[in-house]
Amino acid sequence: MGEFSRQIIEVSRGLVKRAQAPEQAGLFAGLNPATYNPNDPFPLWVIQTIIIIAMSQFLALFLGRIRQPRVIAEVIGGVLLGPSVMGRIPGFTNAIFPKDSLPMLTLTSTIGLIFFLFLVGLEIDMRIVKRNAKASTAISVAGLVIPLGLGAALAIPLYHQFIDPSVNYGYFILFVAVAVGITAFPVLCRILTEVKLLETTVGVVVLSAGVGNDVVGWVLLALTVALVNASTGLTALWVLLTGAGFALFLLFPVRWAYVWLAKRSGSFETGQPSALMVTLTLIIILVSAFFTDIIGIHPIFGGFLAGLIIPKDNGFAISLVEKLEDFIGLLLLPQYFALSGLKTNLGLLDNGITWGYTILICVVAFFSKFLSCSIAAKSFGYNLRESGAIGALMSCKGLVELIVLNVGLSANILNTRTFSMFVLHALVLTFITTPLTLWIYPARVRTHAGAFVENRYINEKRAEDGDDQAGSSNAILKTKFAVVLDKIEQLPAAMTLTQLLQRPSKNIVPSTRTVSLAEKVSVEDTQMPSALSPTIASTPRAISIDALRLIELTERTSAVLKSQAAESLVHSDPVLSVFRTFGLLNKFSVSASLSVVSYDEFSANVADHARECGSDMVLIPWSSSTTFSEDSSSSSGVVANPFDTLFGKHSSQDQTSSIVYSQFIRRTFANTPTDVALFIDRGLTNSTSSEIHPHVFLPFFGGPDDRLALSFVVQLCTNDAITATVVRVKKVDSNDLSPMSTIEDIKGTHFPSLGHGQSLNFPDTVYGQHSTQTRLQSETADNIAWAQFTSHTTPHKAEVAHALSRVTFLEEQAVAPLHRVVDLAAQEASRESIRPLFIVTGRSRRLAAESHEVELRQLISEKRVSIGSDAAKTLGDVAAAFVATGANASLLVLQARN
Repeated sequence: MGEFSRQIIEVSRGLVKRAQAPEQAGLFAGLNPATYNPNDPFPLWVIQTIIIIAMSQFLALFLGRIRQPRVIAEVIGGVLLGPSVMGRIPGFTNAIFPKDSLPMLTLTSTIGLIFFLFLVGLEIDMRIVKRNAKASTAISVAGLVIPLGLGAALAIPLYHQFIDPSVNYGYFILFVAVAVGITAFPVLCRILTEVKLLETTVGVVVLSAGVGNDVVGWVLLALTVALVNASTGLTALWVLLTGAGFALFLLFPVRWAYVWLAKRSGSFETGQPSALMVTLTLIIILVSAFFTDIIGIHPIFGGFLAGLIIPKDNGFAISLVEKLEDFIGLLLLPQYFALSGLKTNLGLLDNGITWGYTILICVVAFFSKFLSCSIAAKSFGYNLRESGAIGALMSCKGLVELIVLNVGLSANILNTRTFSMFVLHALVLTFITTPLTLWIYPARVRTHAGAFVENRYINEKRAEDGDDQAGSSNAILKTKFAVVLDKIEQLPAAMTLTQLLQRPSKNIVPSTRTVSLAEKVSVEDTQMPSALSPTIASTPRAISIDALRLIELTERTSAVLKSQAAESLVHSDPVLSVFRTFGLLNKFSVSASLSVVSYDEFSANVADHARECGSDMVLIPWSSSTTFSEDSSSSSGVVANPFDTLFGKHSSQDQTSSIVYSQFIRRTFANTPTDVALFIDRGLTNSTSSEIHPHVFLPFFGGPDDRLALSFVVQLCTNDAITATVVRVKKVDSNDLSPMSTIEDIKGTHFPSLGHGQSLNFPDTVYGQHSTQTRLQSETADNIAWAQFTSHTTPHKAEVAHALSRVTFLEEQAVAPLHRVVDLAAQEASRESIRPLFIVTGRSRRLAAESHEVELRQLISEKRVSIGSDAAKTLGDVAAAFVATGANASLLVLQARN
């Protein structure tokens, strides 16, 4: 009977004895819960589990920052808890990990390992092998044959130096050869996803070669275990034949029945496994593991086979993984690797010979994989960098080798000294894989698979052509937009803004543009003359949208599966499907792409996407279902934070999501090489009208962001349903409020904190100082931009002239410009009561004409609101003023390209 079955029987007997034992008062009777009690092992098991999880999570926080797989943290945590470090503390091992308590911990860790191997088998998609089949097969064979041979050669001196002669010589050679020759496919998948190599030529061939290498490795492991557990050669033959027959039984009739039932239950069609399918899957995993265990093969092989039969279509496998992975990966699996660390005693590496052989193991294991796979890749036309990256990635070890080593240790093929030597070598090789790959194959030299690279060069050329026309009238109207979608909640805002960007489908007859001030508030300046604008005949160009769907990459297996299936997921993702349908109905082109990256890399991914697609502007939607009037104050009399209200947050609710998303937006503002627009939908999609006819209000203060906002408002007004009011505001001196001319002046003056909002010490995106010359240049550019749209002598294309006929330009001088624009916006809202107000502002965090921070604080004090510093840092002072005053309007905040 197998080891796993014996563990179940031992634990069951202990539970029966516990049921027969009399009740105890427990803690109140003076019992120590950390003392092992065979009648009640649960308290100590909980203590052990919490310590293991806490140690692995703590190490993962630091190792994750240098892109190391979680398995590294889990194994190192076990080594620290074992005899190498904390085991040297007197009484620690006997108190926390007594020998008698290990069977219960071993049983739960084995269950976790079985289910994890099910996830490993589920990750393997044999369809991947078809991609670059010849190259991947050659690399896989070279990465197996040569390392297996060199591993067998390495085993000879190791056996004579460290192994007891009673150990079977052939079995030891077989175990060492498998340990050296195997590649850790699960860790390899995570590294490829983490360093964004899945879409490159290197990632495609490594993934294909890794699949074949992994399957052969598990077959060799099953063969090795069968030989070790068999008493005679004939028994070993029966074990292998039975195992092969069971594998065929699972892969064909059981798989056919499983797929048939999934279709009949509707699980396959919806992509969501029903309770029946989840129950059936769990039964298959346990029965498969039980059978492979009792015939003499390790139970993990049964879990691996069960994973292979799960269909990968329509997201069924991903949904199934999402239901299991957290319990397995966070609770049970760390126990297994902690036990590996507990069995590791680095103190036994106490002489030069041992360290010399440890280094030799590392050298042979690395270079046998690196050189063989690199040479095979070079023979198929890959360049030196690509070949080196393939070799470095294929040398990854990690958890698969640890499983092999644990099997060898439990079978007494390895002793504690050689086990510790191989564990150290596995950690070293896994640790160097990521940095070595990034050094050999950095992002600047990567080649993307398929036609993606061709499209990128076309878009770069298109972007260069667009830069050459920056000063012409063509630069006024943007045609290529990138829309960022990371949640389905952002769809209404994205749809609203793209709908407003729609242009007339036919040529526009030029109309007279009259700037009328009679219907507006009185101003201090003189009225501008009305005139017929010269027009240039043209045909409007349709806009195109590049929708970027972002999915967060986590340590979860489901995230890795989504990353591998990104090419198919881009066609089935519900968010992209809805947006594509919206584009089809509104007759504009939508191209979609999907990226699975860590949340910290969202902004960098947006920047790369905008650069590769040649986008004129990046649109970031931010939706909220509430309005200022609904939540601007609470019934208890405590003033709510308007920035929290803006995004549907209450003071009693968790504010983390808003803060994290605002940090993503600020990173995007800082890193994106093109224009960026943040659209905060506060009312347009809540309109009861069947059509949206917003009125746009733009306060123009000057600076590159305001100039961009001015031209964008003109573009919005090419839509016949939109009208606009643009107010140029100049600040004048007053004894009541001393003007601060620049942001740099603010930096040198101490003020109290802006508010009590949480910022998590995220750095602000205030840009470098500008000199008097650059300030004068910016002011001149402001005057030119203003005159371009207000002067009746400036020639415009027909659609621009048509848009300007619906724009009213005003000029204001004010002591308190923020107060003035807030009042003007309120007047516009009351005057256009039947039309939703749409406020457009420049972010003005760099090269701003003046800083409004002092007045913003004064405005906040007058309104008796508490606004977090994140509001001003994310939106800019002007938009933050509208937030603080509770303006019931949607906001569009723009920042010009850096």
